[in-house]
Amino acid sequence: MGAPCVLRAAARSFLPPGRGSSRLRCRALSCCPNTRKMSSKRQMDHLEKTAKDYRQNVVYPAQVCGIIKESETVKRLRVSVHPDFSFKAGQWVDFFIPGVEKVGGFSMCSCPGLLQSEGVIELAVKNAKHPPANWIHTACTVGSHVAMRVGGNFFFDPQPSDPPVNLLLVAGGVGINPLYSILLHTAHLMRIHHASGGRDYHIGSTHICYSAKNVQELLFKDTITEVCREFPRTFSCDLRVTEQSDGDDRDTPLITRRGRITKADLRAHVDPQKTLCYLCGPPPFIEAISEALTDLGLPKDRILFEKWW
Repeated sequence: MGAPCVLRAAARSFLPPGRGSSRLRCRALSCCPNTRKMSSKRQMDHLEKTAKDYRQNVVYPAQVCGIIKESETVKRLRVSVHPDFSFKAGQWVDFFIPGVEKVGGFSMCSCPGLLQSEGVIELAVKNAKHPPANWIHTACTVGSHVAMRVGGNFFFDPQPSDPPVNLLLVAGGVGINPLYSILLHTAHLMRIHHASGGRDYHIGSTHICYSAKNVQELLFKDTITEVCREFPRTFSCDLRVTEQSDGDDRDTPLITRRGRITKADLRAHVDPQKTLCYLCGPPPFIEAISEALTDLGLPKDRILFEKWW
């Protein structure tokens, strides 16, 4: 199948910045945290926000092959992609929809291993008035044709010979998406490490702190806890809710505590020499967590973040 003409035109309109060679390409705290603020009150769209970020040259045709209701407000799409499509855990896609002028920007919530084994990626999208998100919740069906282009400087892509790092993943709300991709990728590399007898991929510890409004909005909570049970010496999680709602009580065993993530919660998982922290969530969340981490002695170049709204 071929991409619609409007999508091919879009591909020619946006030229990607140069590709970096580092294994960890991301936005660090030291790189001006105000880069996504505007002097006016006009809301920037995805292409404006990410104009300086890395993008691949090619817009690939794709087709929706599954739709899952992840929560009352979030749908997860399974999207069959072109054989040449590739991405790194943590990256996003420009999401082109025929007949919709605005371009969506959605982080993958699956890992590269799923792409390799099944030829699909997954996107979890919260319902919103923004046209691409609204289309996903109101008009998208299995079989819908779209097109995608990978981009983003925020990813985790260790090589087999790299020394281990201890990951701290801190997510607020649907900011879980790229961090969930990183978590799944790290678990995938851990399985490769075990299968090779410890020769490939030296994996350090991984701790995920994830806060949402209520239990229903804690996306992927079952899989997160399953990964932690599979690798109890390596993976741990702190899942929490900031507001109580109907049904929370029966799910309480999944929640370690209620309330917002604090500096005290992070302290045990911060080693200034070994910890690499990835953050994703609303800007005030990013700013509060970043300040807490720097107070705990974590260097700014080891605090990596993605702001989406």
